[in-house]
Amino acid sequence: MDCPQPVGARCALSYVVIPARLASTRLPQKLLLSDTGKPLIRHTYEAASRATRPSGICVATDHEEILRAVEAFGGMARMTNPQAACGTDRVAEIAADMPDVDIFVNVQGDEPELAGTSIDLVVSLLEEAPDAVMATLATPIRRRDQLEDPACVKVVFGAGGRALYFSRSVIPHPREWNDLLLATDPPHFFQHVGLYAYRREFLLRLAAMPQSPLEKTERLEQLRVLEAGYGILVGVVDEPTFGIDTPADYRAFVERHRRG
Repeated sequence: MDCPQPVGARCALSYVVIPARLASTRLPQKLLLSDTGKPLIRHTYEAASRATRPSGICVATDHEEILRAVEAFGGMARMTNPQAACGTDRVAEIAADMPDVDIFVNVQGDEPELAGTSIDLVVSLLEEAPDAVMATLATPIRRRDQLEDPACVKVVFGAGGRALYFSRSVIPHPREWNDLLLATDPPHFFQHVGLYAYRREFLLRLAAMPQSPLEKTERLEQLRVLEAGYGILVGVVDEPTFGIDTPADYRAFVERHRRG
């Protein structure tokens, strides 16, 4: 099933794309797990549907099992190149066929608790800054174990909200540690929230760019953008989202869902 293309005059339309791979090393076929009564991909789709700014949503997948699962609950899905290197490439593949959309939002398929307001915020960052090409989100870090965890990606940004750097290391790195650093307002430390909005033309350029040295070192795709000289706007949200990467993550999500 193809994603519907918006009609009418060109304007700053936005659209959500959820890249969805079947394979997953730490949690096999996680997007199809359905201990809650719904596959995980449906939870993410429904979470994204709560955003008010985008004109639509499409799942961009590499496997017919996910395609069928999405179509079974009435969602929109499209097959993309199984050899795509990353989710950004899948979003770009959808964007290439939708020239009337200005802003594309990349929502990870394993983010079932993503707030619709977070999607609206990342879209609004680009709507309000016509010269900006990309936006993302961050949330304060208040625990030292989280700050020092390489799986928690950190970001620092300037007064204008433009990202200075992303890293798996502690940034900024205090010369002398004091636990009070975790309690300051405004916060010293921010976790990067892996939600992105791109201008369509920039997204297509990004997908064609080779990996950069910093990106290869940290294994963070957003560093390709900074290293190429482009800016990334960063909006701040109060609560992080909980991506599902491991069996423990999924069990915790199921428990939260049952309690909720």
